[in-house]
Amino acid sequence: MAAGLPSSNLKSTYVEGQSYKMPLIVVTNLFFIWAFVTNLNDVLIPYLKKACNLSDFQSSLVQFSFFIAYFIMSIPSASIIKRVGYKRAMLIGLLCMLAGALLFIPAAITGIYFVFLAALFILASGVTLLQVAANPYVTILGKPETASARLNLTQAFNSLGATVGPWIGGTLILSALTDEEFNLLSAVEKLAVQEEQSSMVILTYVGLAAVILLISAIIYFSKLPEIGAEEEEVVADSSNDKTTIFTHKHLLLGVLSIFLYVGAEVAIGSFIIRLAGDPAIGGLTELEGKNFVSYYMFFAMVGRFAGSYFLSKISPSKVVGFNALVAVALLFVGVFTSGSVALYSIVLIGLCNSIMFPTIFTLAIKDLGSFAKQGSSYLVMAIVGGAFVPPLMGYVSGLQGIQKAFLVPVACYLFIAYYGFKGSKVTSLPEHEGSKKDIANAESMATEIPL
Repeated sequence: MAAGLPSSNLKSTYVEGQSYKMPLIVVTNLFFIWAFVTNLNDVLIPYLKKACNLSDFQSSLVQFSFFIAYFIMSIPSASIIKRVGYKRAMLIGLLCMLAGALLFIPAAITGIYFVFLAALFILASGVTLLQVAANPYVTILGKPETASARLNLTQAFNSLGATVGPWIGGTLILSALTDEEFNLLSAVEKLAVQEEQSSMVILTYVGLAAVILLISAIIYFSKLPEIGAEEEEVVADSSNDKTTIFTHKHLLLGVLSIFLYVGAEVAIGSFIIRLAGDPAIGGLTELEGKNFVSYYMFFAMVGRFAGSYFLSKISPSKVVGFNALVAVALLFVGVFTSGSVALYSIVLIGLCNSIMFPTIFTLAIKDLGSFAKQGSSYLVMAIVGGAFVPPLMGYVSGLQGIQKAFLVPVACYLFIAYYGFKGSKVTSLPEHEGSKKDIANAESMATEIPL
């Protein structure tokens, strides 16, 4: 697994006087489109719940099918990049996304849930390849000393895609009827509503396919700088060391924290529309509820800017612990109150989420020495948490109701709080040659993976 991701330590292609503005604009489109696609899942869940007559648990398999691709496809993606190069890998990723988007046509026509899940997995496989290829590529599109600024710029467009995706998708796909109004319709009227929604799903994903095809054409005809061969990193041979990567407790706890964090973030977003439709909360239509998913992602985007200030003033581990405890408090308000207070409490968790992934990542790889790159790969694989926590939340919803289901992410954030305040403390400090270089590369990866 250590070799699962390409190193961010790439030979710079920067040439004084050459403009990299256009290549950067071209590649930045990828960050927008994969965030847009990923967050359409939050809209698909309520649609598929009705269209395929699913339980909350069954509908949450949307996220399982999507996020399991991160675990399965990361290593093959790295192999593809090594074989064909970064530009062609991006094109392959986009074509894979195109195939997944077009598979939504037979899925919507037949109404077969498995076909939807297959389409989502193929779509997510393309997204995974894009992330593995595009993130390090951005670092070479300009002066080495301004790489962080370029990454922050692409992160902004990623957040924008995450915010507008649910809003646009929800406007096109979701019903303007409440659950109660829908249940009062005759069988013929219900079928008519579902057929109309299915046609809008087809329209949405055909439109998405057209955008993906356009971006593919732009990248194909663009003169993107050729990336240099990856520099071989010379690190000390640790085969004779008394320590292994598994002796670094703060890394292992960090992997679990990333797993739980991504799972909690995805699970909350997956069920916000469902919560907004609950009569005790708002009784909103799915069309109205989709706005709150966008608010959730918007607050995460705002929090990234605020978080950068606080992280420069306060210990990152304390910021993680504090944010996790605030998230727990907001979840309790959401579970044990009602109306708009409960709904907005859940939405505000986006602020708490904003800084968690990169900060936990950085804490987890601290002082790993030559194990830094291997540890980074484990942390990236932990994104698969997004595949497992939402189904658990859906299962609890089926037993206890949608509000009580929000106690599931409470457990996730409590562990993250423990990690921030105690578990992130380094307990093993081995010295290895090249450790500073390895840690710098690993920390760069944390800022390059937008969630």
